[in-house]
Amino acid sequence: MKTLSLKKYEDRRLREGHLWIYSNEIDTAKTPLKTLNAGEQVVIEDFAGKKLGIATVSPQSLICARLISRDVKHPLDKSLLVHRINQALSLRERFYPEPYYRLVYGDSDGLCGLVVDRFGDYCVVQTTTAGMELVKDEIVQALVKVLNPQGILFKNDSKARALEGLASYIEVAYGEVPGLVPLVENGVKFFAPVYEGQKTGWFYDHRESRAQLQRVVKGKRVLDVFSYAGSWGVQAAAFGAAEVTCVDASEFALEIVQKNAQANGLENVKTLQGDAFTVLTQLKQQGEQFDVIVLDPPAFMQKRKDHANGLQAYRRINELAMRLLVKDGVLVSGSCSMHLKTEELVDVIRGASRHLDKTTQVVFIGGQGADHPVHPAIPETSYLKCVMARVLGA
Repeated sequence: MKTLSLKKYEDRRLREGHLWIYSNEIDTAKTPLKTLNAGEQVVIEDFAGKKLGIATVSPQSLICARLISRDVKHPLDKSLLVHRINQALSLRERFYPEPYYRLVYGDSDGLCGLVVDRFGDYCVVQTTTAGMELVKDEIVQALVKVLNPQGILFKNDSKARALEGLASYIEVAYGEVPGLVPLVENGVKFFAPVYEGQKTGWFYDHRESRAQLQRVVKGKRVLDVFSYAGSWGVQAAAFGAAEVTCVDASEFALEIVQKNAQANGLENVKTLQGDAFTVLTQLKQQGEQFDVIVLDPPAFMQKRKDHANGLQAYRRINELAMRLLVKDGVLVSGSCSMHLKTEELVDVIRGASRHLDKTTQVVFIGGQGADHPVHPAIPETSYLKCVMARVLGA
C-alpha cells in the first residue's frame, strides 16, 4: 500500500475527527498525487512520518482522500464493511422498530461515499466515490452477510459520481428487486419507486418532522407542495386530514402518490401537476385556502455560490404559501440545502409574514433523524431543517 504524506500541521483536522484530506494539504514533493489511481487505498502519514490511518484517494478532486480507517491493520474490505454495517444497524434498531431506514449514511457511519437505504428485505445502494466503487462486490457480500436481503439494487445515477469520473448506471447486484418496494413510515404504508424515483426512491430524512403532522392536520385542509411520492401528504391524510392536495411537477411522482393513498385506503388525496410557484399563484387567483401547507422543495442552494439566489427562492415560495393559508393556519417549511442555516429559514418565514402584514409563532424546529446521524467534525453531514410555524393576522 502506497503512502500519502501531509504537509506540516495539516494533520490537525484529522486528529480532531475529520475524515477528508484536501489536495493542498498533501506534500506532493514527497508523495505526488499523480502516481496514484482513483479509488486506491493508501496509508496517510503526518509530516513526521507517523501513520494516521488508511484512506481511499481521488487524485483529481479537491477532496483528494477520505480516511476510511484509523488503524492501518484494517483496510477497506469485506471484514471492515461487515463491522461498520453492523455498527450502523445497531443504531437504527435502537430507534426504529421496523426495518425501514437509511442504514448507512456515508461519513457519519465511517463509510465515506456509501449510502444504503433499507426497505425491509431490499437494499438500495449508492456509491459516490471511486474508493467505494472499487469494493462494490464486497459491499454486496457484507450486506448479504449482515441482512440476508432478497435483493440489492445499485442506484448509481447521482450527479456526484461525475465529479469522481464514475459512470452512471442502475443495476440489480443481488437477488431480485421490484420496481416498487414497500415501506412503513410513522405507521403509514408506502411504495418507493427505487428504479425511476429520485435518489434511492425515498427520503427517510424528514421522518421525525412528518410525525409532527399528527398534531395539526386532523379535520384540516392540507396542501403538500413538492410532494414527490406523497410522504407528507399521504401521512397527513392517514393522520385524519379532511382533504389533501399534493402538488408536484412530475406526473410519475403523482401517480405514486395515488398508489400510496390507495395502499392506506385513503380517498381524500388529490393531485395537481405543475411548477410549484405557478400552481401556488393560480390557487391564490382561484380563491383557494388551506389550513396546513407543507413546503419540501429540492435544494435551492446546490453550492455556496447559489446562496443569494437560493435565499430569494425560499422567500418567494414561503410567501406564496402564506398567501394561501387561512387565518391561524400552519406552515411547515423544509429545506435540504446544507448552505441554508436553520436561523436563515426562520428569518425567511419571519420576513415573508411581515411582508404580508402577518405574524408568526415558531412551534417546532426539526432536523434529520437518527438514521442520518451528524458527524460532529463534518458540518456537511448536517443539512436538513424543518420549521413549523403558526401564521396569524397582524
